[in-house]
Amino acid sequence: MNAPIVSFNHVGKSFAVNGFDLEAIREFNLDIAEGEFVAIVGSSGCGKSTLLRLLVGLDTEFRGHISVDGKAVSGIGGERGIVFQEHRLFPWLTVADNIGLGLVNEPLSGAQKQQRIKDFIELVGLSDFTEAYPHQLSGGMAQRVAIARGLVASPRILLLDEPFGALDALTRQQMQDELLAIRERAQITTILVTHDVEEAIFLADRVVVMEPRPGRIKQVVDIALPHPRQRSSYDFHQLREELLHELTSDDHYQPSAPVQIRDLPLTFIAC
Repeated sequence: MNAPIVSFNHVGKSFAVNGFDLEAIREFNLDIAEGEFVAIVGSSGCGKSTLLRLLVGLDTEFRGHISVDGKAVSGIGGERGIVFQEHRLFPWLTVADNIGLGLVNEPLSGAQKQQRIKDFIELVGLSDFTEAYPHQLSGGMAQRVAIARGLVASPRILLLDEPFGALDALTRQQMQDELLAIRERAQITTILVTHDVEEAIFLADRVVVMEPRPGRIKQVVDIALPHPRQRSSYDFHQLREELLHELTSDDHYQPSAPVQIRDLPLTFIAC
């Protein structure tokens, strides 16, 4: 791999709870290449969302080092955008105005901002809803607005924290397809946190499987399936079962190098 755009080196994080330190993340090490799509999966409380907050700069108290292009992350930066599970749109602002919030700190003229907003509304397929308000949008459309707001400042890295978790199954699959299309057009490095193993396999180049608290890497899995990926295919099903096995296994944590999951024996488990 060429020089990584993102590096986590011996990252740890603890929270003070009732006078005691609660260790949330321990010795997290991961390099992410430019343009790569990485998904992080694990049970609730394993530190997935905390890792995104550390990388985006919302939390600066941690052990170890996090760098972007070799420079230490010390706070929020324009090269990193984030989309949360809830769209967090302001109900009194239109689609265009909500997206425009992503440009508040950008040194652009009014005309340049309007053109940028227009371009990203088109990117997410909402040109007919520029002046619509959030209550006039479906759940999937609102998430598209949130994604456009995360992209409008043209970050090099897009962080997604369970962005489709609140959507119904059909809309979720449609949004996954849309995200792949946006990623192809925007050529952006993407890091997704999800509980959904199928979603991780469908979208990502690599899947990082986390151990429960304190969060640490159990396995890094290369997803070698070509796009477009077929959820009904045998290879997809095999990968899904193996990842579910990794997530539910009680084996003691042992660090390991990235593997090709298809090289492992197929294990079927009840789900």
